[in-house]
Amino acid sequence: MKARLGIALIAWWNDDLEELSDGVTLEECLRQASTAGFSGMETGRRFPLDMTVLAPILARYDIAVCGGWYSGSLLEGDLDAEKENVRQQLDFFIAAKAPCLVYGEISRSIQGDRARALATKPVLAADDIKAYAHRVGEFSAWCADQSMPLAFHHHVGAVIETEAELDIFMHHAGEGVSLTLDTGHLVMAGGDVQRVIDNYHACIIHVHVKDVRRAVLAALDRTRASFLDAVVNGVFTVPGDGSLDFEPIVKRLAAHGYEGWFVVEAEQDPTINPPLEMAHKGHAELIRVMSAAGYEVVR
Repeated sequence: MKARLGIALIAWWNDDLEELSDGVTLEECLRQASTAGFSGMETGRRFPLDMTVLAPILARYDIAVCGGWYSGSLLEGDLDAEKENVRQQLDFFIAAKAPCLVYGEISRSIQGDRARALATKPVLAADDIKAYAHRVGEFSAWCADQSMPLAFHHHVGAVIETEAELDIFMHHAGEGVSLTLDTGHLVMAGGDVQRVIDNYHACIIHVHVKDVRRAVLAALDRTRASFLDAVVNGVFTVPGDGSLDFEPIVKRLAAHGYEGWFVVEAEQDPTINPPLEMAHKGHAELIRVMSAAGYEVVR
């Protein structure tokens, strides 16, 4: 069993709340990630989508592109328009030999709006989720035809947030739709990580190992606090720094034969939680649990 360890650029530069960003360069982010032991980085703000520019920089730090977020609008948008919107990022990911495109739905999402409380997240009727799932299935099939797998990301504040919503979505999406499992978002939404792994292990092609601080989570007033308020308050962190026990989670993935990237995606205030320090802590914990689960970590 082989695994690769990556980290998301969002630890240094937050895409949704720019003030939660370090002032360092992309090269310094890559240097710190490599120093901490990671071999991949997910893309983000200020990441050049041009491999002629990026390839020499990545090679300097022995870092690969291990995926990245794509803001989709299939809930309300047109399929052909979505194909046009994704084209540049898709071509870049193909050139970069990325493992997948992480699809996040932003239509009606409150995740980037600090004025919207968590309790006001959009809720779709089951029939609307069914229709949406079919549309995502069509888009996923097209992406696969372009040689880039799509990995759907359930997300707090979006139309597919809870485990129940994910169940309806996956029931109607078809076998062609794959998943990014995000431990932090699932726990924040009240879901059971191990049950989701058991139910959808055949569809999971990408994993975000996001830890949560349960004390911060428990203190949230969802009628007042936004998703970004929760991030600012420190609801998320790296494995080994929060409340989740990643050993049984990783062992469950191993039991189902998952091989691929485990990506630390832990957006938080870099002035309070220095990214290099957090990267070292997250990597050390992942090495521990990977060994316990029988994984060989490769670059």
